[in-house]
Amino acid sequence: MSQEGLTEAYGWAARDSSGILSPLHFTRRANGDTDITIKILYCGICHSDFHMLKNDHGISIYPLVPGHEIVGEVTKVGRRVTKFKVGDVAGVGGIVGTCGTCSNCTQGLETYCPKMILTSSSHYHDGSITYGGFSDNFVVDEHFAVTIPESMPLHATAPLLCAGITVYSPMLHHGLCRPGQHLGVVGLGGLGHLAVKFAKAFGMKVTVISTSSRKKEEAIERLGVDSFLLSHQQQQLQDATGTMDGIIDTVSAPHSVYPLVGLLKTGGNLILVGAPAASSPELPSLPLIMGRKSISGSAGGGMRETQEMIEFAAKHNISADVEVIPMDYVNTAMGRLVNNDVQYRFVIDVANTLDTPRTN
Repeated sequence: MSQEGLTEAYGWAARDSSGILSPLHFTRRANGDTDITIKILYCGICHSDFHMLKNDHGISIYPLVPGHEIVGEVTKVGRRVTKFKVGDVAGVGGIVGTCGTCSNCTQGLETYCPKMILTSSSHYHDGSITYGGFSDNFVVDEHFAVTIPESMPLHATAPLLCAGITVYSPMLHHGLCRPGQHLGVVGLGGLGHLAVKFAKAFGMKVTVISTSSRKKEEAIERLGVDSFLLSHQQQQLQDATGTMDGIIDTVSAPHSVYPLVGLLKTGGNLILVGAPAASSPELPSLPLIMGRKSISGSAGGGMRETQEMIEFAAKHNISADVEVIPMDYVNTAMGRLVNNDVQYRFVIDVANTLDTPRTN
């Protein structure tokens, strides 16, 4: 601990929009009455981390410590904490604070609070800057942490805190969770492969829609999808016209949604969960009108739903397919991430590879 009770921390940060990460000593806020302090064990790398590092959304605060798929061991609890004890395993996702009083907060939809505080590169209630999970420890209000069942593999659970809830929440919200329904999944990456796993656990028929033919064998043979469509093969798309109850579009690069709308049944819903830095092409209004179809977006679920997702994943043995990396590989990993060269999520082994030098 340092002066005024602040929590000393060490991690990897970008100093500017070059996005290049390097070691940084910094301080977090003190552990308050309702806070827990976590020794970070693993942290996943999300595509949005790259966008934040590069300031693609114009909201980044430097120095920036990314990371919002955090799993770790509780090392300290505030005197009013009731959900955790020292030694428990906790998970933290994309948000660490809200107003707590708006209609979204009172309904358990904290992700949609207009005063939402991001896990990284935001200002906390006390004015301090939030720093993410590419570091040795983390301080968070217990409300914004979830308990992790003992049966779950921690390295493969970390991505569920963002990628998992991002696909799980809209599936439940739109009723795309019933046996026999047909779900399309656009993109077979970090989000897409988890959408497939949740959909199969719900008993759904699943079709993956991709630009890459090299993903077909893996999608069908290893992930168990029922069919695979190449998005640039017009005949394949035409043959699948009007067959899907819903589609989860996980692609973060700008692309046309027009061909996807045609795959929906009457009343079907295309749900956008990827977050491109630039806007996608215009809305295909006529096909929506003539098919009573809709296009919606989703930023994930609130804390109660995130805990439910973790418990569902534990029950059905759902975890992410990951490549575990050391902390000093993060810059290379970011480059590979941009080129879709990962299967399917990078996860940093923070506890075993973050070498913390002593300071005088």
